[in-house]
Amino acid sequence: MLLTDVLLPGGLNGQEVADPAQAKYPTLKVLFMSGYARDAIVDQGRLRPDVQLIGKPFTSSELQQQVIDTLDKPIT
Repeated sequence: MLLTDVLLPGGLNGQEVADPAQAKYPTLKVLFMSGYARDAIVDQGRLRPDVQLIGKPFTSSELQQQVIDTLDKPIT
């Protein structure tokens, strides 16, 4: 599983990190995190609408549950 922020230093975004990783490892699950609202980052084209996303700030138990949910989600 890959956990990455949506916005990364150097002009990259998390989707640009996840896409080649999933191309190399097709069964790789990805969880994105962001302090921005889902609609805002999807509308800006930084993320696809069907990705797993946890909003910041989050608690360790929220992260734990989101990791479980991400790992349990079927690969599409």
